[in-house]
Amino acid sequence: MNTSLRILGLGLGAVLLGVASGITQQESFTANPDTAGVADTLVNKSANIRYGELVLIRGGARDQQLLEDIAIEVRKLGAHPVITIGSDRLTRNIFTEVPARFDNQEPTFALRMAETINAMISVDYRDSFDILADVPAQRRAAHAKAFEPVYKKMLERGVIRTHLGNGLYPTKALAEQFGITRNELSRIFWRGVNVDYDQLQATGERVKNILAAGRDVRITAPNGTDLTVQITRRPIFVSDGVISTDDRYAGGPACQVWLPAGEVYLTPVTGTAEGTFIADTFFFQGKRIEGLTLNFNKGKMTSMTAKQGDITALRQLYNAAPAEGRDLFAAIDIGINPSVQVPAGSHMVTWMGAGTISIGIGGNTWAGGDNEVPYNLFAHQTNATMTVDGRKLIDQGTLIQR
Repeated sequence: MNTSLRILGLGLGAVLLGVASGITQQESFTANPDTAGVADTLVNKSANIRYGELVLIRGGARDQQLLEDIAIEVRKLGAHPVITIGSDRLTRNIFTEVPARFDNQEPTFALRMAETINAMISVDYRDSFDILADVPAQRRAAHAKAFEPVYKKMLERGVIRTHLGNGLYPTKALAEQFGITRNELSRIFWRGVNVDYDQLQATGERVKNILAAGRDVRITAPNGTDLTVQITRRPIFVSDGVISTDDRYAGGPACQVWLPAGEVYLTPVTGTAEGTFIADTFFFQGKRIEGLTLNFNKGKMTSMTAKQGDITALRQLYNAAPAEGRDLFAAIDIGINPSVQVPAGSHMVTWMGAGTISIGIGGNTWAGGDNEVPYNLFAHQTNATMTVDGRKLIDQGTLIQR
């Protein structure tokens, strides 16, 4: 996966518009004609918007109808929407057209928004993955650091955050990256979004209880992965697609979901990650890297190598991040969505596919940790085995039902 902060903050590349935006309609890549139905799910089921709340809606011009339908659903509840529009062009030009001296400037407007809104519903608007490939890593790191307080404020206030995309939004570029057709990716995406949520919630609760009772986790795979971490008394969160009343009360990481949903995640005991995690497939700036190998000792990454593919740019972004915290093992994320399946022979990687195991380094406040460094790197495995205190929870990429 591309390295990026796994947060739903008020980042770059968005322009504030009114609900009646008047933007030019572009081709929608959703391949799901029922935008009203999707909007209903996002507003009423996932975000669980309430009367009087202030709701920020983020997305791209290609999904204008969906964004408008979301705003309509929000108003039906007596809540108040505003739409922001982003694009690859705007994201890139923030760097290429704006002087570097503004990179560290406090994002005053975004902070005011974070202090004001009650909820944010986002629709992924990326069309390509290499638009920042030639932007110096130092500039990207400076922007990430400047906007970190925005996400921190939203986390502290318990702002509801619902994001439609989760690394699978069916664009032409992503389909080509995965080696499948856009129609096939679209079918996978919408099957995942339209999963049986009651079943997903039940599975999430079962996996959460197993982890909550556990002490030691071991992840192994035929490719040489062998990683152990301790999880005793760590907070555990479930992205099951629905932000419930209990989630609102808990606040913080409990108030965020990614759709397609289906993830159980936690931060390990600090300093306990030991061993090696190898991602067979990893994408960075649209380019495939094979056999990305991360080695850990006493909870810190000690080396990053790859069997095939140039990781120079990946290293540059890592080196540009604040030294304190960038190398810390961040979190374990377990996919539980049975409706998202990786096509045989493809290069597709996911977070939520049932049996997928993801690990990361860097910031982990999104997962209930205390490392605030504005940097993340995530790697995924779809053919690994995970044991909790010696008992299998995942067996060679298959989530065990027990």
